[in-house]
Amino acid sequence: MQKMLASLFLLSLALPAALRAGTVTPLREGWWVQSACKLQAASESIAAEGFAAENWLKIAIPSTVLAAQVANGKFLDPYYGMNLRQIPGTSYPIGNIFANLPMPQDSPYRCGWWYRNEFSAPAASQKEERFWLHFAGINYRAEIWLNGHKIADSTQVAGAYRTYDFDVTEFLKPGKTNVLAVETFAPTEKDLGINWVDWNPAPPDKDMGLWGDVDLVASGAVTLRSPLAVTHFPGPALDAADLTVYAELHNATDHAVKGLVAGSAAGVRFEQPVELAPHEDRGVVFTPEQFPQLHIRNPQPWWPRQMGEPHLERLNMSFSVQGQTTDEQSVDFGFREVTSELTANGSRLFRVNGKRILIRGGGWSQDMLLRTDENRLRDQFRLVCDLNLNSIRLEGKLETDEFFHLADQQGILVMLGWCCCDHWEHWKDWTPEDLTIATASLRAQMLRLRHHASLLVWLNGSDNPPPANVESAYLKVESETHWPNPVLSSASATPTSVTAESGVKMSGPYDYVAPSYWYVDHQHGGAFGFNTETSPGPAIPSLASRQKFLPDPAAWPPSEDWKYHYGGGEFTNLKVFDEAMEAVYAKPHSADEYERLAGTMEYDSERAMFEAYTKNKYTSTGVIQWMLNNAWPSMIWHLYDYYLDAGAGYFGTKKACEPLHIQYSYDDLSVVVVNSTYEPVARLHASIHVHNLAWKELYNSETTLNAGADSAQRVFSIPESLYTGADKIFFIDLTLSDASGRVLSSNFYWVPGTLTTFDWAKTDYTHTPAARHEDLTALASLPPAKVIARAEFENTSRGRKLRLHLDNQSTALAFQIRASVRTQSGGLIAPVFWSDNWIELAPGESRTLTALLPENAVAAPIVQLEGWNIALETITPGANSTTQ
Repeated sequence: MQKMLASLFLLSLALPAALRAGTVTPLREGWWVQSACKLQAASESIAAEGFAAENWLKIAIPSTVLAAQVANGKFLDPYYGMNLRQIPGTSYPIGNIFANLPMPQDSPYRCGWWYRNEFSAPAASQKEERFWLHFAGINYRAEIWLNGHKIADSTQVAGAYRTYDFDVTEFLKPGKTNVLAVETFAPTEKDLGINWVDWNPAPPDKDMGLWGDVDLVASGAVTLRSPLAVTHFPGPALDAADLTVYAELHNATDHAVKGLVAGSAAGVRFEQPVELAPHEDRGVVFTPEQFPQLHIRNPQPWWPRQMGEPHLERLNMSFSVQGQTTDEQSVDFGFREVTSELTANGSRLFRVNGKRILIRGGGWSQDMLLRTDENRLRDQFRLVCDLNLNSIRLEGKLETDEFFHLADQQGILVMLGWCCCDHWEHWKDWTPEDLTIATASLRAQMLRLRHHASLLVWLNGSDNPPPANVESAYLKVESETHWPNPVLSSASATPTSVTAESGVKMSGPYDYVAPSYWYVDHQHGGAFGFNTETSPGPAIPSLASRQKFLPDPAAWPPSEDWKYHYGGGEFTNLKVFDEAMEAVYAKPHSADEYERLAGTMEYDSERAMFEAYTKNKYTSTGVIQWMLNNAWPSMIWHLYDYYLDAGAGYFGTKKACEPLHIQYSYDDLSVVVVNSTYEPVARLHASIHVHNLAWKELYNSETTLNAGADSAQRVFSIPESLYTGADKIFFIDLTLSDASGRVLSSNFYWVPGTLTTFDWAKTDYTHTPAARHEDLTALASLPPAKVIARAEFENTSRGRKLRLHLDNQSTALAFQIRASVRTQSGGLIAPVFWSDNWIELAPGESRTLTALLPENAVAAPIVQLEGWNIALETITPGANSTTQ
């Protein structure tokens, strides 16, 4: 029995990739879950027909144990208020990293938890047919039983990011009912589990259970897995591409097999004979030198967003014996080649198909309970595209196959790698088993993901690089699996003895800094080099969102429920943000006022961060906003909140990253036009108008220009003398139009006469404190503006569209106007895709904003309009409204 288990374990290491759709029986429904501490039966009995699963929880998978309990109503919504603290086992100190702590003695998750399923297996359909159980994710250990037989034990199934394929032909009953039972065990503080760091609390079960798909897969005697097509462009014209094709073969029989590996891609076919020894694993390769048809003429390249179209091809591969197909797989791939290099200033620069790219992205999080929702996932990718970002970073949290398919299809690059701050980076405490699990996890993910066009880079560490022995082991796996993209030792600047300099930095900040920071800092997180994670910090959700997760969404001052939804570690309070708010803008006296002031700060600093990095390309080579989204409802680190409601920082980022853009520079008072597309644009018209607080024009200029491909050029310099007079606040209004007069970019700034002075000596990883804050308090005394608003709906091929017409009929600036689509009672509707938001209207100016509503939006929504110097107004589409 032990010899058989060892053989199955080796097969699980050899076959980690997802399996072809035509042979798969998904085992999603019909699962039951129960704590092993509540059961008296032996494992063999639980895994046999006739066992009475009484008082078990019925679920579909993927599902962690806690997600199953929540779905069955055993606990109140753990994301609401402090409900999470009421769940048994959540007694660890608030703000601590639970992954580094032992499970509390009274935790129900110290026990194993059983998953049980009775399913009908398909009848056998070919000679020497083999049946496999595929597990896409088990956290952390498990014993697996089928029809009363142990398939694997908890020494063989260990590792949150490993995948497994077990040959169960001997124990499966084709055409009959089968019983699959899996006892899962939570990770300990000494395991390579799933860690939420300081992003949010951790669930008390540490996300134990079957968090990935489970499938029954049929194949013939030889399996073919993990097909990969690697592109190399011999020249910069991209009019020819060399393809190298790989696949992994496994002979599941105890006799030699002769067969044919065949494939097709981009209109060409290729094949080669192969003979496999009994139980042999072998990688096969087709090179363009051996197979000249793999020299592809006039390929259509795959490009990331703003570089071109993300065109995808199809790679089909099969293995056959005497004309009988034993296995086949098809995957999408792109003609694309990602390379990286160090610039003259030591920064990591990436190229796609030979062209430089400035990486602008955000850090991604899965749901805290690892729940999946494909509609929600698609909505989030729409938000990423709407933000004009080109990249997503995964720190751990290695997402579903559908995530990577969407990234491929929509041209979003993905940085991915291991997580920080727990056993993954506690290398001095590793055992030999840990290294085995870590390298097996890496191999599984390399083979699962390597074919995706969207993959930019793999990071072998996060906050720290691994020691030489671990890094070398990782690099060996990456070589053996033919990983086709760059690899970095970590997300930090720490060099290693194996691969030397990383060329990236993660020097913060993660908390609020004034907009000018990104321009004037030249030592830390400012706009130079590649910053793998950084942020201006807090992001306060709207009242409509807060109503969904707080019992006191309008509380002032913030309640303990509010504070529980801050971050962990150094981010359990918003002191830095709040002190800056009071010093720079005003002291808030209500939750509504706090939300408004916070939004203006978020907009201004997020915009400045991305604009500074964009202006300085390619002295700066990349910036990743920490974070893009949240694992649960949070007051920090997101561009859109857990409920997919876009905040002010979202619109500041969207503005900064638009394809053709005009922007102001805090460091040298210049105005820069940025072309982030890869085509030149001629006959552009740029204009600038500078006003004081009383709306007296102080300066104006205009010019025509040609914007080169992937360029940033100075078009104006505001006279420095403008800032030396009596005025303390300047409004800078910028416009970029095409030759026909169509506005391509408009951008509005409120700039203090004296910028924040930073106390550089007190910089830590969270932020650089202000020695003296800038002063924008006079904005609170802006005179009231009168805005006429009219809203109307129309049906389009993309869904229901709102048109909001705004007309400032006063002599005062209307400042930081925001529009929201809500239910009649003020409830949240999200995601809503606005053309622009958090805008300004000059005296006499009119603008029309558009918004695409989600398919499930209520039939008769309302529009709420508010701003710094206009009162909250509710607009019913089809009617006019006046706000002042």
